[in-house]
Amino acid sequence: MPSCGAIAPGWQAQKVDGQQSTTIARFFTVSAMKDRDLFGGMIRLHILHHACHEPVFGLGIMEELGRHGYKLGAGTLYPILHGMEKAGYLVSSAERVAGRNRRVYTATDSGQIALQIGKDRVRELLRELIEEIDA
Repeated sequence: MPSCGAIAPGWQAQKVDGQQSTTIARFFTVSAMKDRDLFGGMIRLHILHHACHEPVFGLGIMEELGRHGYKLGAGTLYPILHGMEKAGYLVSSAERVAGRNRRVYTATDSGQIALQIGKDRVRELLRELIEEIDA
């Protein structure tokens, strides 16, 4: 069994701009993982990040998350968006696009603050992970 610092099966180490980097060596997505809940916070931070910059909508954010390896279906994503709205991080409104109604989400002030706190905590975790790799 590999140690916590070891590279997991399916991953390989390579140099990127002279720095050690871990990349995915084969097709690997969060939807394929047994413990998808582990990455739920990352998905929510990703949604907040985009919702702070511009309104997001279900299919658009689903595609964006997919580009980063988070393959979520509507049955997973929409409850996340509704939960974030209920918690006060997002606010939604209806837009008419090409004759159809689309619900769009933007970050609230609380969502913007939560994103900043989340960024700070991710930076702290990343520093710890990098120190472990460099040790």
